[in-house]
Amino acid sequence: MWFQLYGFFTGSNGEGMRWEGQRESGNVEDRRGMGPARVGGLGLGGIILVLVVSYFTGINPLTLINMLSGVQSMTESPAPSEPAPAGSPNDQLGKFAAVVLADTETTWRQLLGPRYEDPRLVLFTGAVRSACGTTSSAVGPFYCPVDHKVYLDLSFFKEMAQRLGAPGEFAQAYVIAHEVGHHVQYIMGIAEKVTLLQHQASKREGNALSVRMELQADCFAGVWGHHAKRERNLIEPGDFEEGLKAAAAIGDDRLQKIGQGYVQPESWTHGSSEQRMTWLRKGLETGDPKVCDTFASNQR
Repeated sequence: MWFQLYGFFTGSNGEGMRWEGQRESGNVEDRRGMGPARVGGLGLGGIILVLVVSYFTGINPLTLINMLSGVQSMTESPAPSEPAPAGSPNDQLGKFAAVVLADTETTWRQLLGPRYEDPRLVLFTGAVRSACGTTSSAVGPFYCPVDHKVYLDLSFFKEMAQRLGAPGEFAQAYVIAHEVGHHVQYIMGIAEKVTLLQHQASKREGNALSVRMELQADCFAGVWGHHAKRERNLIEPGDFEEGLKAAAAIGDDRLQKIGQGYVQPESWTHGSSEQRMTWLRKGLETGDPKVCDTFASNQR
């Protein structure tokens, strides 16, 4: 899962990625405007409250939000299940996401061969029902291993660009590629092994395993970026720097400092700014998934 409030929009070089006119993936479900716009009445203030409670209690924000949605479901009539609309997005940002997804398909089919199965990308507004439960956009983009889908509320890109100061089309693409990286972990059997280990571990050890999972997804995102630039010239000069800036903006240490005024390394689930930049850079520089072994004992 991409944790929790990260987003980006336009490139600082004024050009951005060379994505227009490229192949769009057919594995996109555009559910925007179809589901509940809010979960548990959460607005921006509610989102901040959930994150603060999470930091101080150690409860996963997704758990808190699902608890709130459960309360809401007892007081409101249930909404009908959301179908998967046919066709591709018609707006520019939706098309951008479809192009990025298509390019990740090209890269991972090439690297993993026939065993790679394309994930689907679900675009939604405010809240969404997945096989992993009902989820608010407050948790940010996420991957559900049960249905093999990446879920993304595109509206958060612009808002988070303004709040965290990490703009750039490649940074946007990095968000999508990171979640696809979690799908790659599922395909490779890594996710299952880590989940089993977490069930046997203490909370602190479980958090440490989560950090390694997220850093590996960062590295896999970089692997995609390397091939997108070298083989298809999709990436403009300067875009990689935008991605690294974004990685620095979303480190657990930085977000904890913003959210609670101090840093708690033992509660990290995604890694520090330095760690996230380091592993994204490794993928970008090499394009080799083998360098992404964040679970090696000597890796940090």
